[in-house]
Amino acid sequence: MPHPSDTTAATPADVTLADVRRAAETISDSVMVTACNESRTLGEICGCRLFLKFENLQFTSTFKERGALNRLRALSAEERKRGVIAMSAGNHAQGVAYHAKRLGIPATIVMPIGTPMVKIENTRRHGAEVIITGQTLEECFAFVGTHAAERGLILIHPYDDPLIIAGQGTIGLEMLEAVPELDILVVPIGGGGLISGIATAAKAIKPSVQVVGVQAQLYPSMYNAVKGEQLPMRGDTLAEGIAVKAPGQITTRIVRDLVDDIVLVSEDQIERAVATLILIEKTVVEGAGAAGLAAVLAAPERFAGRKVGLVLTGGNIDTRLIASVLTRELAREGRLTQLALDIVDRPGQLAAVSILLADAGANIIEVSHQRTFSDLPAKATLLELVIETRDRDHLEDVLARLNAEGFAVRES
Repeated sequence: MPHPSDTTAATPADVTLADVRRAAETISDSVMVTACNESRTLGEICGCRLFLKFENLQFTSTFKERGALNRLRALSAEERKRGVIAMSAGNHAQGVAYHAKRLGIPATIVMPIGTPMVKIENTRRHGAEVIITGQTLEECFAFVGTHAAERGLILIHPYDDPLIIAGQGTIGLEMLEAVPELDILVVPIGGGGLISGIATAAKAIKPSVQVVGVQAQLYPSMYNAVKGEQLPMRGDTLAEGIAVKAPGQITTRIVRDLVDDIVLVSEDQIERAVATLILIEKTVVEGAGAAGLAAVLAAPERFAGRKVGLVLTGGNIDTRLIASVLTRELAREGRLTQLALDIVDRPGQLAAVSILLADAGANIIEVSHQRTFSDLPAKATLLELVIETRDRDHLEDVLARLNAEGFAVRES
């Protein structure tokens, strides 16, 4: 499906370093130059020097502000009066809505069904009219084209626009200014606007730097386009911000020319990267924003001994989802475990188990008896516990103590 954009006919010299530098000047008074800090702990885990670009600390918690503001400031007075429309799974929406409100430009945002509530509510809070329709961005495109034509609105495309690409490319400028010795930049890819801008700037400033893109395995659209593959695209991903079925035409050209490789990461790898950033860096990053770290953790040998820059692209993730990600990670690490014990149904048994667990240094989080819905004899009961331990070794010690005291215990 063609994108409802007037920019897709642009020439191969779509974006230049000069464009990115102009964008940096255009947005300098309203967009933060975020920190690009080394993470020594993550570097030790990955076997490289790892530098994190904290775009999740922008006002809207997303890098998308950069391109949105650069594009909005290019509008004529007449276009500003007509208003703008954008389609987005959340972050582009917030960037457009926030800066449109600041500039006094009416904004309409079309978002797919299933967009996280935090992104929908933040977009509304910034004053935009929000329309929810379609399952994916691609399904929003037809609606946006019709709606824009009917109301005379100016489309602010999320990625396939040279001004958007140049705005996002300012991140590349900042990263190489902060850490000139970077060897590799690892960048999430949805439609390709971010990596196109970063690659344009980075390769012009330092031709030897490698630019590696990362996509979710469930939505390998740019991977397919560049590598000539036909991998399927479907399903719910934690990285909904990069769940794009069709990359841009301009961005695909730039990626083919300038990006060294594209890798895919699984849902489990993305989830663990989100948890790792919270637990180690104490920073909240959404699934798309953690894709770069997921790629490095998945293939540390590729980055061993190198100076690697990661873009933490955004932090707009539902709190309920954060809680789920963290508790699942604690379970994987053996720090949170559900146990099932078959015990005799008589007074003192729960107390005996509790004392044993306390002596072993384990903490009981939840406890329940199941007398009715089990296959145990009538004088027995199923005791279900959720316990907290220090790590997997500590858990194994707790299980050994329970077994030694005659309790039939199993992880459930």
